[in-house]
Amino acid sequence: MPKGKARSAVLILFSLIFYAWGEPIWVFLLILTAFSDYIHAKSIEKHLGTARAKFSLTLSVLTDIGIFIVFKYSGFIISNINALTGLSLYVPQFRLPIGISFYTFQTLTYVIDVYRGKQTSQKSFFKYLLYLSMYFQLVAGPIVRYGDVAESIEQRNETLNKFSHGIYRFTLGLSKKVIIANAAGVFADKYMNADAGTLSCAAAWFGIIMYTVQLYFDFSGYSDMAIGLGHMFGFKFPENFNYPYISKSVSEFWRRWHITLGSFFRDYVYIPLGGNRLHVYRNLFIVWFLTGFWHGASWNFIIWGLYNGLFIMLERLTKPVFEKIPSFFRHIYLLIIVNVGFVFFRFSSFYGAADYLKVMFSGTSALYDMQTGFEILNNIFWIAAAFLFCTPVIKYIEKLYRKMCVSGTVLSLFAGISRLVLIFTLLFVCTCHLAGNSFNPFLYFQF
Repeated sequence: MPKGKARSAVLILFSLIFYAWGEPIWVFLLILTAFSDYIHAKSIEKHLGTARAKFSLTLSVLTDIGIFIVFKYSGFIISNINALTGLSLYVPQFRLPIGISFYTFQTLTYVIDVYRGKQTSQKSFFKYLLYLSMYFQLVAGPIVRYGDVAESIEQRNETLNKFSHGIYRFTLGLSKKVIIANAAGVFADKYMNADAGTLSCAAAWFGIIMYTVQLYFDFSGYSDMAIGLGHMFGFKFPENFNYPYISKSVSEFWRRWHITLGSFFRDYVYIPLGGNRLHVYRNLFIVWFLTGFWHGASWNFIIWGLYNGLFIMLERLTKPVFEKIPSFFRHIYLLIIVNVGFVFFRFSSFYGAADYLKVMFSGTSALYDMQTGFEILNNIFWIAAAFLFCTPVIKYIEKLYRKMCVSGTVLSLFAGISRLVLIFTLLFVCTCHLAGNSFNPFLYFQF
């Protein structure tokens, strides 16, 4: 298609078809949300600095959050009211619209930034709909602020170089998902779905470590695929992961994990509440309660969020002492805290999580079993590779590749051919895996 409106129209059309393929009814909810915030943002800008602008902002935010709560949390809230009061109120059972947690936060950032004067409102509804409906990151992030793509929506430049880089990034993400996350998920399900009483201590730790690996490669793989597709179409999306498992504190981990969600809560909740200036620990409690609740309408997610917040508070309180601990021990501490936390993330039942943790730490059953040992030995090279790719090894390889490409020698030709072979090999392997598995859900689709 020629550049300009025609290309945007194609993206909107096929993004809506893509969404409707999985959500034939709720695609209209997406369009309604986009139209509501488009109208309110125009009103905010027109009456900026007046009570009318504040009213439009309030109405927009309440509409977005109201829809979000009705679909995602109404059943949870009414169930708890029934449990506390003994009432028998009807508990609604809505099918959660795919990606509602992500696109709700995106549209909130837009209207709030317009109100703050950081962003001008979009004059064209279809351009705003393009921003909210872009299929590459619509269903599981990263959370893209309007300012990140405003210039590209108006005028973007697709090049062979960007397209090539997009294919490379997409392929890496697909490989993370298919080759590592799916395989780790098989191990995680095997051990974490088993009766905790039948597991040895080693088996329980192996199960949660595999789930931790699965969660990282599944979600960061989706983010890589979204960023890669964005490059192909002329958009540059923010990074969402920065090797979180090399962190040496929970605070650092959350600066590296799901970066766009963390920055949302920092800029739109934590700082407006007072940030580091006023009621720091109250603010941290609210942010981490909301972080857990955002992930799901269940107490296990709230516990997981507050659990992370507790350690961030403790690290702040003990900062002078904590920072003197050798890096190696702080890294081990972080890995233990993260793995224990993900037990609550994995189990919807608090008692299920408690039983699993009991096996991990108390040794109620055997400390070690031969079957788990053989499982690890039989897959030791895959496990070692999965652990290795949790580190910035790809980043260093890419740096070396760029040096070879600018060398102007036969090395640059070798580097280019090697990269091409790598991409096609990974695509072929992923295609073979996908052909043998009819269902490959992304874990963050549930949120």
